[in-house]
Amino acid sequence: MSLTSTAPAPTATATTPTVREQVERLVALGVPELAGVSAEELRSAASKLRGGARSILIVHPSLVPVSRLVPLLSRSGKPGFVVSDFSDLDQFEPLDDIDVPDRPLYLVHEVERGDDLRNWSPDEALPEIVSRGRRPLTVSEGVSWFLQQPDQLEPNFCAMTIGSRLRRPAGGLDARTPAIWISSGTGRDGRAVRGAPKLGWCWAGNRHTWLGFASAARC
Repeated sequence: MSLTSTAPAPTATATTPTVREQVERLVALGVPELAGVSAEELRSAASKLRGGARSILIVHPSLVPVSRLVPLLSRSGKPGFVVSDFSDLDQFEPLDDIDVPDRPLYLVHEVERGDDLRNWSPDEALPEIVSRGRRPLTVSEGVSWFLQQPDQLEPNFCAMTIGSRLRRPAGGLDARTPAIWISSGTGRDGRAVRGAPKLGWCWAGNRHTWLGFASAARC
């Protein structure tokens, strides 16, 4: 397979909600209750941020662990879920070169789903994303994005979030990379969750035709 590519089209579009609209969505979804803060505290944290036309409001995992955010995802009336063999999801952390602001809410800008990188492996895609002057989204950033723009999670057009990896005690990286896609209702998922948003993992060396690589221009 040739790895020659063209620049992907933006998928966090000019219709991205404003920061104020995004924080209100978080309030409506119950994020303050999950975080143990008031709605006003969440609004206050968001009010300090300055976004653009394509900025996405991110819930830092220190505020709400990503495993607790996933059920807030929704598609066709079905809530999101974490695959049963991903019990250590919350232990995945940003890669060393990825800067994540130390605040409960922050912004990433000019998010793309990375559709042109479908059928690349994470190992292949990471240096390509970096060469474009972009940063891969962490798993919390990916979930936060799909909370705000659930229509961006489409059949055959989903995304890996390879900015998050699990570091082994000896110092190397675990071979799994988080990804967010739509359940087919087969195998261990079960028919009841067919069509629901699904957070699972893929091997860093494997390619998948339905998974791009979510990234942002900056944080």
